[in-house]
Amino acid sequence: MKKTLCYYSLFLLLITVPVSIQAKWFESKQGIMGTNIQVELWSESAVTGEAAIEAIMSEMHRIDQLMSPYKPSSELSKLNAKAAIEPVTVSKELFDLISLAIELSKETQGAFDITFASVGFLYDYREHKKPKQNNINELLPAIDYRHIKLEEGNHSIFFGHENVKIDLGGIAKGHAVDNSIHILQQTGIKYALVTAGGDTRLLGNRLDKPWMVGIRDPRNKNKQAVVLPLADIALSTSGDYERYFEEDGKRYHHILSPKTGKSAFEVQSVSIIGPSSTLNDGLSTAVFVLGVQKGMDLLNRTPGYDGIILDNTRKLHYSNALVE
Repeated sequence: MKKTLCYYSLFLLLITVPVSIQAKWFESKQGIMGTNIQVELWSESAVTGEAAIEAIMSEMHRIDQLMSPYKPSSELSKLNAKAAIEPVTVSKELFDLISLAIELSKETQGAFDITFASVGFLYDYREHKKPKQNNINELLPAIDYRHIKLEEGNHSIFFGHENVKIDLGGIAKGHAVDNSIHILQQTGIKYALVTAGGDTRLLGNRLDKPWMVGIRDPRNKNKQAVVLPLADIALSTSGDYERYFEEDGKRYHHILSPKTGKSAFEVQSVSIIGPSSTLNDGLSTAVFVLGVQKGMDLLNRTPGYDGIILDNTRKLHYSNALVE
């Protein structure tokens, strides 16, 4: 009997040891959606950990194929090509995200507006090209979220102006990050970080320690302007350093004011802390366009969301809840 118990104990040891040996952090970085995707997660199983990372990267590719304005085959590109001519039926996912974008436009009084692309497509930051003022003037009337007509019944969208184009770059990456966290939760992962460009969401903490999340200095990619201890929350940053070029001492970047069709210049970066990467993403763009005073007013009346602004004089500003 004693011998049998010894064998049984040894068997239990053999079947449990591999699990503890496999428990570790799994990491991956890839270039998707025109940005850097980073995943870091803790799993007690190599199979589960690697499968979870693969699922996230697949989700990022799926959303890129769905919402990229640069891929002619994407659903968004097809919408841009046809919606000014006739209503276009789209997937519920795309319809719902555009609906949310319109709600954000209303809440921010148009500071966030996905129709900025009506002028924005004229910029080429890699080639250092910007549109002439007469071209901006011609297309500026097309920048107005109210031109987007939604039909809930059949998920169709119509553009009420012939020159309207939309770009979900200010909200799609946040949506992808939120989807990825949901995938991890379904998989049983409890501790993770998912980043897509400037959008990061944290699942839990870093094994009983907070995640240390940095907000980069807009003028020095190797330096952090602020480092925050965070857990189970999301943080999104919009900055004038993501896509830009300089000409005659002036920086032209991709965050355009819907009122002017030109780069907003009052701040260098905006970081939003809140539970949803999707909303963080949109709010960071809106606050960047609004500037310090109006941006902080927006944040201070938005429950559950806080922000840090670095203005164009390099001064940091914090929303009320962060300084109390």
